[in-house]
Amino acid sequence: MTTDHDSLREMQATLRQFNQDRDWDQFHSPRNLAMCLSVEAAELLECFLWTRDGENIPESKETAVSEEAADVLICLLNFCERAGVDLPKAFADKIAKNAAKYPVSKARGSRKKYSDL
Repeated sequence: MTTDHDSLREMQATLRQFNQDRDWDQFHSPRNLAMCLSVEAAELLECFLWTRDGENIPESKETAVSEEAADVLICLLNFCERAGVDLPKAFADKIAKNAAKYPVSKARGSRKKYSDL
């Protein structure tokens, strides 16, 4: 049975091979990848420039949103690979930490920070 973590690890392996085939590891320092992640996230955000809260993604932007979201994921996976971050473990640890900080009984429907609940 394939778990979501297995799928993520498969994506990481595919990306690792993609980068090795092109000899791109030389350009992938954690610093550069962190900057790349910020740039790609900004490009995703740009797809929503001048839209209103609650609007659906404009049909003309659906492909761009999908591609930019994929670029963000690719940069994040590259960053984690180079920075030694076990992303599935980091995710699980952070969700557990957030669950403790934001218990459903206090946080449901609230936008307050955990310290203000």
